[in-house]
Amino acid sequence: TPNNPTGRVFDRQELQAVADLCLEWDVVAITDEIYEHIVYDGRRHVPLATLDGMAERTVTISSCSKTFSVTGWRVGYAIASAERTDAIRKVHDFVTVGAPAPLQEAGAAALRLPDAYFEQLSVHYGERRARMIEALRSSGLEPVCVPEGAYYVLVDIGGFGWPDDDLFARELVRRVGVATVPGSSFFHEPSMGRDLIRFCFPKRMETIDRAGELLRSGLERMRREVPSR
Repeated sequence: TPNNPTGRVFDRQELQAVADLCLEWDVVAITDEIYEHIVYDGRRHVPLATLDGMAERTVTISSCSKTFSVTGWRVGYAIASAERTDAIRKVHDFVTVGAPAPLQEAGAAALRLPDAYFEQLSVHYGERRARMIEALRSSGLEPVCVPEGAYYVLVDIGGFGWPDDDLFARELVRRVGVATVPGSSFFHEPSMGRDLIRFCFPKRMETIDRAGELLRSGLERMRREVPSR
């Protein structure tokens, strides 16, 4: 939480339900909070580890990738109890060895940026969220839901009549010039995502506008030229 690809953000009540189950069954929670600073409409990200009784049984995973727009660096971090971080470090040493030292230094410096930087992220991406949703709706694509966090939008393509999301996404690149991710790639049962594709909006405004233009001009042709199943 926030979630990729839905943009869902768990509220405190939902997180408390998770915490209650962890405490009842003596379970360790491993969380992915990489989009923690990208939330919208006045929401606040609540780390699971901050709930009563969860600090010692939560492994919080995050990264510099999204917060600082450095996805290629692959610099992240895990926060947990001393006992668990000791085990994590041992495994990490054998599996990953280490990210480049200058990038680790840069990541540490970035985490010390003033609060204003992190607060501005929601404003920055919120403007792009609005522009992306406007572009999608004006081209006849309706989001499954308005994302509450992160920077993705899931869209239902079932009304186009195409056999599956993978073929639709491939043809959207070839015919229209806009790249998306097939929804089935996010499901254990791929058939559950066959009518979904995922757009992302961490782009320049002019790029989002151009995507909207391409979709408006090209989607109608794809609607007319549906391949046989």
